[in-house]
Amino acid sequence: MVSFPAACVCAAAVFCAVFSAAGAQTPTPSPAPCHLKSNSTCAECLQTVACLWCITTKQCLDYPVKNILPPSSVCPLNDARWGVCWVNFQILIITMSVLAGIVVVSVVVCCLCCCCKCERAGNKREDEQAERQQRGRKSRQKARRTEIQLRHDEIRQKYGLAKDNPYARMDDR
Repeated sequence: MVSFPAACVCAAAVFCAVFSAAGAQTPTPSPAPCHLKSNSTCAECLQTVACLWCITTKQCLDYPVKNILPPSSVCPLNDARWGVCWVNFQILIITMSVLAGIVVVSVVVCCLCCCCKCERAGNKREDEQAERQQRGRKSRQKARRTEIQLRHDEIRQKYGLAKDNPYARMDDR
């Protein structure tokens, strides 16, 4: 399971991507303090990056920069908005956790596939080496067999047991 700080870091990265891609952030020359925008709308409050909008209390608060996520004493995660009004912290954390889990599982599966592929290639090399060794043993065995056969034929010839026709029966002499 993905740890809570890792999910928070992912959430922060997504927020940065949302702001840069969507262009929801418009720089203001001199941002007003967040508490002065409490009686306004979510969109007006979130024009300043340092502000956090709480839907339940309809307050514009300073974002608690000491914490990655605002504590529930400031505003519940389900009701806290930062950057854009449609981003819900709680749903974002769940989504980021699921996506991080999918990425981790994908990396593990890819690593396992690579390891299996390398292992199969290693087995192929070992099989080829074993086959070469087996061919070498067979050729040496065949050479020994023919050498023994020649020696036996010499002995048979020496004692007059040699046959012209190897398929003929031996006669009692």
